[in-house]
Amino acid sequence: MTENSRIVKDSVAPVIVKGAAANGHHPQLNGGHAALGKDGKKVIVPLLEADAHAIHEPPDGGTRAWLVMIGAFLCNGVLFGVINTYSVVYLSLQKQLQEIGDNEASSKAALVGSLTIGTTFLLSPVSGILTDKIGLRRTTFIGGLLTSSGMFLSSYFTHSVAALYFTYGIMFGLGAALAYTPSLAILGHYFKRYLGLVNGIVTAGSSVFTAIMPICLDYLVEHTGLATSFRILAVISSFVIFCALLYKPLQPPPPPPKVKPGRSAVNTFLRSFINFDNWKKKRYIIWAVSIPIALFGYFVPYVHMGKFVQDNFPGKGENLPVMCIGITSGLGRLIFGFIADMPRVNRVLLQQMSFVLIGTLTMCLPATGSFPLLLAIALAMGLFDGCFISLLGPIAYDICGPRGATQAIGFLLGMCSLPLTLGPPVAGMLYDQTGSYKLPFILAGIPPLFGASTMFLVRCVKDDDPKQQTAATEPKLEPLAHTAWDCENPMDAKPMNGQLQHERRATLASSGINAKSPLLTHASVSSLILEAYIADNPVFRLHAERKYCYGIL
Repeated sequence: MTENSRIVKDSVAPVIVKGAAANGHHPQLNGGHAALGKDGKKVIVPLLEADAHAIHEPPDGGTRAWLVMIGAFLCNGVLFGVINTYSVVYLSLQKQLQEIGDNEASSKAALVGSLTIGTTFLLSPVSGILTDKIGLRRTTFIGGLLTSSGMFLSSYFTHSVAALYFTYGIMFGLGAALAYTPSLAILGHYFKRYLGLVNGIVTAGSSVFTAIMPICLDYLVEHTGLATSFRILAVISSFVIFCALLYKPLQPPPPPPKVKPGRSAVNTFLRSFINFDNWKKKRYIIWAVSIPIALFGYFVPYVHMGKFVQDNFPGKGENLPVMCIGITSGLGRLIFGFIADMPRVNRVLLQQMSFVLIGTLTMCLPATGSFPLLLAIALAMGLFDGCFISLLGPIAYDICGPRGATQAIGFLLGMCSLPLTLGPPVAGMLYDQTGSYKLPFILAGIPPLFGASTMFLVRCVKDDDPKQQTAATEPKLEPLAHTAWDCENPMDAKPMNGQLQHERRATLASSGINAKSPLLTHASVSSLILEAYIADNPVFRLHAERKYCYGIL
């Protein structure tokens, strides 16, 4: 390698700068760093121009990466800490409505919390689309504004349930939807090798905050009232805005869709918002359908466990089993997140295992004859619940790649909103008909088993590997001289197999090469030969800029 040879980075195109020497030599390709401007002074010129759509390798660590993880942890904790502790607010609202003689106090108070969780999941596809259009940071920032402002406005309408439907239910729920999806999607920008563990840590934030916030919120409501408690929750929700400032995306947004002749205006408009490439992947379709099927019975034990304890174990702690599920769920997210990062571990198979065990344990609940056995089952259910949740983000990245993961997560959560909402009421109707939880819990265990079975189809189909698609955009390793000689014919662009036009022989000879020279490899060619091709041959220069045919020189 000669002294003036220069290495050109991957996936970048050269910038040909005006004002170079008369013979067309590019000063930076000769090892220089400046060109002469019109006034004769040296001007710094950029050599490389990054590809706007290149996919970058996640750093898998660093100060910024760990700060992003902490921000996503706080975001998940704040959002689901507020959502999961609605039972404290529910009791206060129900009491207020009963005092004014409302006969539907329970259903009206419960609808506020149902709207919150339903809106959070139902509008997650909107979050995925907005993230691709305006970016992770702006989407999360808007979500933080909506959650904090919705909670703050709720403090002025504590005696108006109709107003709380909008401020607490819809506004806070929409804000949570806009902030939650980016908090999972941003992790793939900074982590790859440790993506499973990091997802486990981040999703464990909801378990940590759910364990702490009920005690604190109960104290606030009892000593300060509901209005002041909502204002304090508004301040806590504003932390999401500060978390958004940490979300600096490293991957480029998806490229705009190609305009094809004959495609309708509606079709083109939809493609500008929705990533249809995800829905061309058979593996994603199977996975995205299997998860909602499994969730029809998933949420039933969470809702009806207290009533089940009252009926079968009177006098025992009716909230203790749900607390056990929450504690081990956080632990399971850490454990299985770490396991998912191990080599040769199939993340989809791991998620299938969690659904099988959740379904089996749910069906075993009616057969429990002692309260300690019930607690043991609850602890095991929480462990595998954490496994299921921590793998959502990593599997989306495995199937759809970095560019499709955001909308893949958003649309999946949106599809999950229906079964999560319908499952518990159906179980309640069955309980009203039979007077026992035996049939509801047995039927609730069937959907997780069926969903886990359909996920086996993921192994039976094949899609284009996102990693292969990324590699396809990188430069092809070919001998430079061969590539340059094949670009010498500007008329029909046919390869000339190393034969040069006569008017080009002098230029190449001045650089120490002729048409009969052996093919030069990337490792041995010097920048002097490279500049002779680029500066003197506009055809090769155009070819190089478009195809990056000497991308690793």
